[in-house]
Amino acid sequence: MQYEAPTTVDQAVALLKNSGNASKVLAGGTDLLVQLRSGMIEPELIVDIKKIPEVRSILKEDGKFRVGAVVTGAELGEHGDLKAAWPGVVEAAELIGSTQIQGRASLGGNLCNASPAADAVPALVAAGAICMIAGPNGRRELPVGAICTGPGQTSLSPGEFVVSFLFPIPKPRSGDAYLRFIPRTEMDIAVVGVGIHLILDAEDACVDARVAVGAVAPTVLLVEESAAALVGTMVDDASIDKMIAAVRDSCDPIDDKRGTVVYRTQVAGVLAGRVCRIALQRTRRHE
Repeated sequence: MQYEAPTTVDQAVALLKNSGNASKVLAGGTDLLVQLRSGMIEPELIVDIKKIPEVRSILKEDGKFRVGAVVTGAELGEHGDLKAAWPGVVEAAELIGSTQIQGRASLGGNLCNASPAADAVPALVAAGAICMIAGPNGRRELPVGAICTGPGQTSLSPGEFVVSFLFPIPKPRSGDAYLRFIPRTEMDIAVVGVGIHLILDAEDACVDARVAVGAVAPTVLLVEESAAALVGTMVDDASIDKMIAAVRDSCDPIDDKRGTVVYRTQVAGVLAGRVCRIALQRTRRHE
């Protein structure tokens, strides 16, 4: 197995292009290294992208945040501006693993590992984050929700990798939040994870909403029916109840050791209600 550590995006793309499907991208390595040690994968080439400055930075430019794909959860938690703007996204990233893992695990890795239960992904989808992707045919943008196509599968073409995430500067009277439920108190895989983003008008009516639910389907769900239940309302108990019902209707989970279908569906609704109320409270921060 060959190891390369390019220092530019173009160098990384060239290495990946020449190796085809026989290569793997190394970001934080918290999933990839486990798969290597267990023999689940045997790539011919490992391309370590951590030495590329563009994937390691957090910039505020042109009305948006640009967050490098290899920025770690620990680094996100220390970035005051991003944490103030998108607390739900940072909350989700800070739930990935232990303190030691936080120093390695990245948003890009959490997304491209394509686990249905990934913590960061529902929050990213709720935020409307966009991926900047580099590959042999140049660069392209794709919504986070379009990256994962199934467990362990992505829509990235051979030679492509995620360089950064784009987040808009939050509008006044907007707020986001993320919660998950796990069997243990920490360091476990989500039974359900929910991310919600709300925007209110000057009269406190909801003008936009995004509700994303993880670990209840092969990929994270953006539940448009739940958003529709909130838009045009004062986000009162009645509208939140309708949103919860739509979340439960959208669920298509599996039975496993962490929860049954019935249990996951019930918990998804409970979490959605809690997350919605937290996001609603946070809309006051940007007044």
